[in-house]
Amino acid sequence: RELSVEFVGATIGRPPLGGEHFMIYFSEVTNKNILDVINLTVDESQKEYVAENAVSLAEAYATRNEGNIALPYAVYDDELLVGFVMIGYGTVGDDEEPPIFKDNYILWRLMIDKQFQGKGYAKHILDKVCDLVKKEPCGKYHCLLVSYEKENIRGRNVYLKYGFHETNIICGEE
Repeated sequence: RELSVEFVGATIGRPPLGGEHFMIYFSEVTNKNILDVINLTVDESQKEYVAENAVSLAEAYATRNEGNIALPYAVYDDELLVGFVMIGYGTVGDDEEPPIFKDNYILWRLMIDKQFQGKGYAKHILDKVCDLVKKEPCGKYHCLLVSYEKENIRGRNVYLKYGFHETNIICGEE
């Protein structure tokens, strides 16, 4: 299933939850941090829903080599590595891709290390994803899409709570 969000109202720029202080930023994956990014892991119950970061980085590499757009980032809270995101733009030539992918951004991966889950990071990371997309680094867009496997109830709930809505568009098994 695909979710899309329009940037309106309270979904962008809300203050940190419970007065907590978050200093979230994205950093390129480099030789300096690649092993740390690869070693991030999700809770055992989520492993079937989230690709390992090494696989995601290999997919980003292949996507770029084919002339398409993949933006993989290490996610930091101040100087602490807490997760990984990967954003795509447009289509990558997959026969199963729905037409809505053309000229839109897709959050392909949102991964928060197991030790940082349940602490409010998802909302703040999604805020940064939205901030980045609004700058249109790869081109204009109509919406930001996310995908998840239908069995991933926890991921679905995170996206719905943030303000995404279901479109019921299926791409492969997501």
